[in-house]
Amino acid sequence: MLAAVATTAAVVALALPGVGTSATTIPGIVDIYTNLGYQQASAAGTGIVLTSSGEILTNNHVIRGATSIKVIVLDTGHSYKASVVGYTVDHDIAVLQVKNAPALTPATLGNSSSVKSGDTITTLGNAGGAGGAPSSSTGKIIGLGRSITARDDSGGSETLTGLFETDAALQPGDSGGPMVNDAGQVIAIDTAASTSFTYQNSASRGFAIPINRATTLAAQMVAGKASTSVHIGPTAFLGVSVQSSSPYYTQGSPTSGLFVGGVVKGSPLAKVGIVSGDIVTKFDGKALVTPARLTALVVTKSPGDTVEVRWVDQYGTAHVATITLATGPPQ
Repeated sequence: MLAAVATTAAVVALALPGVGTSATTIPGIVDIYTNLGYQQASAAGTGIVLTSSGEILTNNHVIRGATSIKVIVLDTGHSYKASVVGYTVDHDIAVLQVKNAPALTPATLGNSSSVKSGDTITTLGNAGGAGGAPSSSTGKIIGLGRSITARDDSGGSETLTGLFETDAALQPGDSGGPMVNDAGQVIAIDTAASTSFTYQNSASRGFAIPINRATTLAAQMVAGKASTSVHIGPTAFLGVSVQSSSPYYTQGSPTSGLFVGGVVKGSPLAKVGIVSGDIVTKFDGKALVTPARLTALVVTKSPGDTVEVRWVDQYGTAHVATITLATGPPQ
């Protein structure tokens, strides 16, 4: 679950009150568990079944960095491996495909364009990654067309617009889960949460992506139509962690670019000699100022593509090399 910051508010931490497990449920909910191999960590989230053939809708941040993905279908309790069909970092939507599963029961989708402020809703999800019967929280829609800056545990951030705001509490693990109306129809995808504090009390807010927009993006991914904001299939991989703070100093001279914090052994950048402490200045001819810029450029490529990389080492010597991109986790 992303920690959300409304664009008119101060930065807040994700510290939500507990949400009890409830018998409230609908068909087509799945729990998602990911192994983040390069971070030596794991994560959990939620998704909904879009088609009987096993296409699953979730948030992109649920599967970001995943080196393997497992989906548990709550209708049956059965577990399956899943692959990434496509994703969009900009809109925080992803589609997965479960492998070797029988016909699944899709969730019943509603029409998010008919949602009004004051409507009663229920959010469901895999709160805390606990699994089992989905946790749920009931509340009301308290805002439409909201914009937030959402931050994840790794310090990354993204700006999302056109969201529903609710007073129903969300917890980590609920991301990608369904927000349903009184008829049990999915009207949005649980995405982010925030808690604001005053001297006397605190107030939790949840934010969700309207289902009409989410399914439009999902249909584009299933159709295999890549764009500047939608990535299809396997993700290209550099194998480097970077941070921005410009300019850096190498042997007393300022150099603009991204400071290399770590390099994965055997990765494309390791093979050309880039090491921790170097500064990557250009990727595919484009200047680098922020890690997000590098991510956006890499996502437009495919494994096996060749690109030019320029960097400056710790002694101030400039280098250039052509690398072949490997296959890595979704961004």
